Amino acid sequence: MLDSLYRIARPLLFRLDAETAHRLVFAGIGLVPLLAGDRRPDPVLAVKVAGLDWPSPVGLAAGLDKDGVGIPAWAALGFGAVEVGTVTALPQAGNPRPRLFRLVDEEGLVNRMGFNNEGAVALAASLARLRSTGRWPRVPVGANLGKSKLTPNEDAVGDYLNSVGALRGKVDYFVVNVSSPNTPGLRALQDKEPLKRLLDAVVPAAQRTPVMLKIAPDLEDDALAEAVDVAVDSGCAAIIATNTTTSRPGTTGRLDQYGGLSGKPLRPLSRAKIAVALAAARQRVPVIGVGGVSTADDVEEYLAMGCAAVQLYSALIFHGPGLVRRINDELAARRHAAATRRGT
Repeated sequence: MLDSLYRIARPLLFRLDAETAHRLVFAGIGLVPLLAGDRRPDPVLAVKVAGLDWPSPVGLAAGLDKDGVGIPAWAALGFGAVEVGTVTALPQAGNPRPRLFRLVDEEGLVNRMGFNNEGAVALAASLARLRSTGRWPRVPVGANLGKSKLTPNEDAVGDYLNSVGALRGKVDYFVVNVSSPNTPGLRALQDKEPLKRLLDAVVPAAQRTPVMLKIAPDLEDDALAEAVDVAVDSGCAAIIATNTTTSRPGTTGRLDQYGGLSGKPLRPLSRAKIAVALAAARQRVPVIGVGGVSTADDVEEYLAMGCAAVQLYSALIFHGPGLVRRINDELAARRHAAATRRGT
């Protein structure tokens, strides 16, 4: 039903500014669990990532649900994990609009949102309400943490710790985001020394909650490998590779629009950087692959490379809400067929 509704609505939504369409969809996000039903992924797809049980290897990437208002919906659509945010310690409006652009022919997005969100305290209250009303999903929920724009880099550690303190015990994992291109100076925190200071503070503050590091695809290979080593040495539980890129690989159009590129055009660059992250991780921690995932083949490729799981976001915009279930169903069919061939 959801896909049928989306086929009708998509032409209308795509006539609107991308952020206006996003807000319109979110106005009805609470209806998704009712329309989608309660069909969990086939158990053959279950994976464990950083000690967390994902019923599917396909997770929702951060950025789509800044304030965690649609968490039950994402689980109902078949995601194996849900990552909300990016959330900051201080509420902030983000960058001026327009700040989100579709590359329809290329199935990509360019955004310069600037971490618009209601802040960590508001997110914590929203998550508490979700639990108290019995609507918490049966999948891991993580919070992607960023630095508040008003906070200088020299005070970044305290800023992240404020978010951890507000959300500790309310989410299943944290992601330290120092890789968004849309907050001035943020990516400098990927350098070895500031990254070590940050992670050496955040990991113990998170206590028993796993902490992951999300890295940028625009890092040179040596710097990316160094960031992975710092994360492992600091006790991070996983690496998420990669965030959006400021480059414009292939023919992506909208070259005049600055911001982070995601979706299908990012895939070749992201795939190359995922390979670097996997080599640097040396199986010490799992790597979650992100960038241009839109088909079961894409998922299988990242898993075959060595990723423990994947995340997607942009593909939903172009392929509709039934995408994850279709991917899950195809992956499960392949698993069962392989088992039959093996005679098990």
